[in-house]
Amino acid sequence: MVVQRHGRRGGAVAVSAVVLGAIAVTGCAGRADQGGAAGPQVQPVADERPGTGDPVLTAAADGLLGAGSARTRTAMETAAGGTRVTIRGEGGYDFRRRTGRLTVVLPRDPAGAEEHLPVTELLTPGALYMKNRGAGVPADKWVRVDTTTLEDGNLVTGGATDPLAAAELLRGVREVAFLGRERIEGTELRHFRGTADIARAARIARPHARGALRAAAKGFTTVTVPFDAYVDDEGRLRKVRHRFSFSNGTTTVAVTSTTTLYDFGVPVTVRLPDPGDIYAGRIRS
Repeated sequence: MVVQRHGRRGGAVAVSAVVLGAIAVTGCAGRADQGGAAGPQVQPVADERPGTGDPVLTAAADGLLGAGSARTRTAMETAAGGTRVTIRGEGGYDFRRRTGRLTVVLPRDPAGAEEHLPVTELLTPGALYMKNRGAGVPADKWVRVDTTTLEDGNLVTGGATDPLAAAELLRGVREVAFLGRERIEGTELRHFRGTADIARAARIARPHARGALRAAAKGFTTVTVPFDAYVDDEGRLRKVRHRFSFSNGTTTVAVTSTTTLYDFGVPVTVRLPDPGDIYAGRIRS
């Protein structure tokens, strides 16, 4: 695995008919960087010391680090003004190196235009690289985004939530209910439902996740995020669904992001683009 480090503050997170401006990086015409009911089991969590709260959920990120890597499937559904669209992704993530590679498929334009080419996304600490980004970007170039400057911390901008960030967000659990065991794809998992506080998670997350979570705590309509999480008996997060809400001008946008993890330990290779392959021009919507 080759990991290189290269670095616009975006406007408000933008949502278009094909979700986030066809995975809107930092808004329109931007410049790319260079280089079920919980019931009575619900329990409030008030202690902010790391490791407190529900130990299964606050340790979910640690369980993924112990697993090393996994394949992942993602789905992000947005609902705004009566329009509902879904972006799907698939790939792999190395939790120890905190890097991943996803192929993200955008929905067809409402007008019936040709389907978009899949977007290749490289996830790294503090940065997101995208190929086939969209209008104005040459086909052989990558777009690089500093995720710590995004107003959502890249929890939704890329069309998929970084799997490790999704787990780190669970450190901010405020209340949680254990709903029992469910069998998903042949594995019996523990199902938890509750709410997490992004600002709380930013304070107690591992250092690599704090910058993005701090940004997200400022960008969403509310820092309280409802979630459903499914954890196996080895303490590994297998599936998590977060429900975010933010304002897109005069419209409130609801985003449901689902991350599924499987095939733990599989080799995951991420090679970042050379500096000369990173686009530094204008990005059109």
